[in-house]
Amino acid sequence: MPTPDFILELRRFVGTRPLFLTGVTAVIVRDDDVLLGRRADNGALTPITGIVDPGEEPADAAAREAEEEAAVRIRVDRLSWVHQIPRIVYANGDQTDYLDLTFRCSWVDGEPFPADGEMTEVGWYALADLDAYDIDADMRARIAAALTDGPAAFEGGR
Repeated sequence: MPTPDFILELRRFVGTRPLFLTGVTAVIVRDDDVLLGRRADNGALTPITGIVDPGEEPADAAAREAEEEAAVRIRVDRLSWVHQIPRIVYANGDQTDYLDLTFRCSWVDGEPFPADGEMTEVGWYALADLDAYDIDADMRARIAAALTDGPAAFEGGR
């Protein structure tokens, strides 16, 4: 899905000035694999990510993004990491500061494919081979946080 309508509306008022938005990362695990996709906008290999809509629960946003981007249904198991992403300046000059909420999720059903065009490919990648994949440091940190067993800030079941 392209830029959400509520952001386009905000941009009419604020122009390219920084917007503070909440994003989600869904690290989706199935057996010994993780679901990753290649982003259509920059070619990066990432977990499923997206923006929380106004009034939407973040865990619900993670599940929605998984279905929209990869056509899979998931269970959101726990909140794994909350962190501020350094400011992003897009090619058109728009600036955005994202607070990212990274969730560990479990695959429920569906065969992944690039459902809405945000990804050019999606598929299962072996967790044991993650070092062999071209994944940037921030996304690696999100995956690592989701895979670490520790106290959860959120216990799900969505």
